[in-house]
Amino acid sequence: MIKVGIALLLIAINLWTVFRFWQDKQRALSREPRIPEADLLGLALFGGSPAALLARRWFRHKTRKEPFSTQLFAIFAVQCGVAIGLASYALT
Repeated sequence: MIKVGIALLLIAINLWTVFRFWQDKQRALSREPRIPEADLLGLALFGGSPAALLARRWFRHKTRKEPFSTQLFAIFAVQCGVAIGLASYALT
């Protein structure tokens, strides 16, 4: 049951992350106040990094922005490392 809850939470975080990237892109186009980069990176940090990477491509948003891009890829790399570590631990 806990695994299902975690999976649902990650799905929700990723959907919210896509929405926030889309919303920030719309605000950028209409010159409205933007969503802080720290908020977008925070969503990535809490499990939304796959959605953040996809949303960047889908919406062509923040694809060349530094240090945002480097920070986002670093978050994703650390999360991949943790996931691989947990998976290998679970298999032993």
